[in-house]
Amino acid sequence: MPTAAASEASGREIRYVQVPMDDCVVALEQAKYLFTEVLDGRNAYLTDGVQRALGRAPRDFADYVRRAAASGAGKGTS
Repeated sequence: MPTAAASEASGREIRYVQVPMDDCVVALEQAKYLFTEVLDGRNAYLTDGVQRALGRAPRDFADYVRRAAASGAGKGTS
């Protein structure tokens, strides 16, 4: 689960919080565009976009958060 990977890599608690169903329904109704056009299936396959944009293969999310945590990303400045 991405929250566990981010939590472990950052050394900070990152947890999943369940959204109440009524709030979820309202948010989904407000995001109709997302579900009717963006997630209509045209994006249901992998492409080489990361490779073309960055000139390198994509990285695993868990690897990303470990590197970000090691660099100090996400640490507050206060």
